[in-house]
Amino acid sequence: MLITDWTRQALPSMLDDLRAVVELETHSYDKAMLVKGLRAIRARVVGHLGTPDDEILHEGGQHGDVLELTYRGTAPGTVLMLSHYDTVWPTGTLTSWPFAIMDDKVTGPGVFDMKTGLVQAVWALRGLRELGLPHPSVRFLFNGDEEIGSPASREFIEAASEDALATLVFEASLDGAVKTARKGVGLFNVTVTGVEAHAGLDPYAGANAIHALAEIVTTLAGAGSRERGTTVNVGLINGGTGRNVAAGRATCGVDVRVGDPAEMARIDEVFAGLRASDPRVTVAATGEWNRPPMVPNAPSQRLFKEAQAVASGFGWQLEETAVGGASDGNFVSALGRPVLDGLGAVGDGAHARHEHVLVEHIPERTALAIGLITALA
Repeated sequence: MLITDWTRQALPSMLDDLRAVVELETHSYDKAMLVKGLRAIRARVVGHLGTPDDEILHEGGQHGDVLELTYRGTAPGTVLMLSHYDTVWPTGTLTSWPFAIMDDKVTGPGVFDMKTGLVQAVWALRGLRELGLPHPSVRFLFNGDEEIGSPASREFIEAASEDALATLVFEASLDGAVKTARKGVGLFNVTVTGVEAHAGLDPYAGANAIHALAEIVTTLAGAGSRERGTTVNVGLINGGTGRNVAAGRATCGVDVRVGDPAEMARIDEVFAGLRASDPRVTVAATGEWNRPPMVPNAPSQRLFKEAQAVASGFGWQLEETAVGGASDGNFVSALGRPVLDGLGAVGDGAHARHEHVLVEHIPERTALAIGLITALA
């Protein structure tokens, strides 16, 4: 049987799994639901693939736990399959937005980012087995903190990818294109401390922290560079105690995206050099680089060419793309290891109410994963 024939026949069962997984509400900040969701996902994996040859559960603390399940292959080496099971949607979202299949679209919280990809990953290994195709060992890693920067799972992702022939990330595609480049992400906070005073009775005695922060916001916005692919977004501002008070304190939250690793050092210098024109005002910047950029390295470029050849064999053309968002693939890429991202769903609306997946592409994307894994054997 052809791979594509098999995946088309498996589609109804994949959709059943997708419904079950989407209806496991797994908000990144709801530990109890994350625990419940991961247990249910493990049960489905074992139901389809049997007891794993190796299993490790890493405690995530206040964040979602990390589950590694390894199934022995018929060929040397291991392929790492990354899928996060947390979503940005708070528990209870299903009440007003239930899972639904309408025409060729599947909708529901987390269906595009990235529960369809998770289901496709599991069914890819089932397909390899049922079709009797040679394949390396497959190690699934399910983490429940990707949407908040993977603070608990990063070390386990990096360790699990160390000996892998390839790391395949089942995040959603961009209109079918796989993601070979992603921006790095920095999350920073700036705190400005001034001198409070009555704005009417003694206006010059104060050093207004909000006024100083306005200067700093202008400096930060100017640090972005379209030519270098660097964006600096001040997304949060807070400060002051009243409109008739020279503010004693003001803060802002900043999101930075860089495509070039060298830009990280330049932006660090910008934050280190922040000053207010009023010498009575102090400025403190905190934060860190949450994810390094995913810059196509030679092993990843070879992996994409392999995937492109597999797609060509199925009769379609596979494109690559670069995106501004980051994923767990960034960690793997920064270590110089082969990684291919965006192997998941075709659809749209990540983190939005119009989030959806196109049903017709689910068998195609699952077939691509099956073909790529057996090609790595």
